[in-house]
Amino acid sequence: MQGVRELLRGTLGRSLRNLSDEDRLAAAWSVACGPALAERAEVLGLDEDRVLHVRVLQPDWRDQFAQMRSMLTEDLRKIAGVRLQTIHFEGQGSARVRKGVAAAQGAADSAQRVGAARRKEQRKTS
Repeated sequence: MQGVRELLRGTLGRSLRNLSDEDRLAAAWSVACGPALAERAEVLGLDEDRVLHVRVLQPDWRDQFAQMRSMLTEDLRKIAGVRLQTIHFEGQGSARVRKGVAAAQGAADSAQRVGAARRKEQRKTS
């Protein structure tokens, strides 16, 4: 069984090569921690210090994730092929998203709004 797991991790890592580092880590998350833990947390983003921010959806599980931090960090590095410093686990209502993650989300939101406005303008002129 361990051999199959390692094979899947390697295959996933190769298939993620064309994604951004953040997307690679998000895709690798459920493989690194397993489906039971994966459903109890969500990847928020990767900040400029290479810290992955993860929101733990159930407060009881935050300590469990914290105890697994080193193992999960190493597994994510291997599977995603991404330079990762550590993982920061946040509570459900936490607003402590680092500025790099927040800035990236803000930029993505702005790009979507600009794109939608351009498409709307193009439809008007066509």
